[in-house]
Amino acid sequence: MFRGVNPINLDAKGRMALPARYRESVREHSEGRMVVTIDTEDQCLLLYPQPEWDEIQARIDALPSFNKAVRRIQRLLTGHATDLELDTNGRMLLPAPLREYAGLDKKIILLGQGNKFEIWSETLWSSTRDAYLQADDGDEIPAELQTLSL
Repeated sequence: MFRGVNPINLDAKGRMALPARYRESVREHSEGRMVVTIDTEDQCLLLYPQPEWDEIQARIDALPSFNKAVRRIQRLLTGHATDLELDTNGRMLLPAPLREYAGLDKKIILLGQGNKFEIWSETLWSSTRDAYLQADDGDEIPAELQTLSL
């Protein structure tokens, strides 16, 4: 279970260190193998342990490829999916094209989302978070959320 906001620095080669509190569980759950891909809705990356990604990719692959919307998602998610592996220091190299897509520079945010992480530019995450906090767009709260008590 990944949760929390984790500020991280990318090194000059584009490597990020996975916070120490997650390393052991990632090594146990996926032998240190991860998959990174783009988010199709926001300018960030999605980082999954390999077994989690394998389940998602199987579901994506099972969708009808003659449907244009499905084909778009297949091309974007699977086409950009890249295998990563934690090195002995708990680092992984984020590919340059994916770093460019997400506008990642030295300061990034690793945002826990349960079964995955989102990787954001620190600047973009701050402005996105602030927009979420100030949002008053009149959207109805979905019925599923109305039953939740915090």
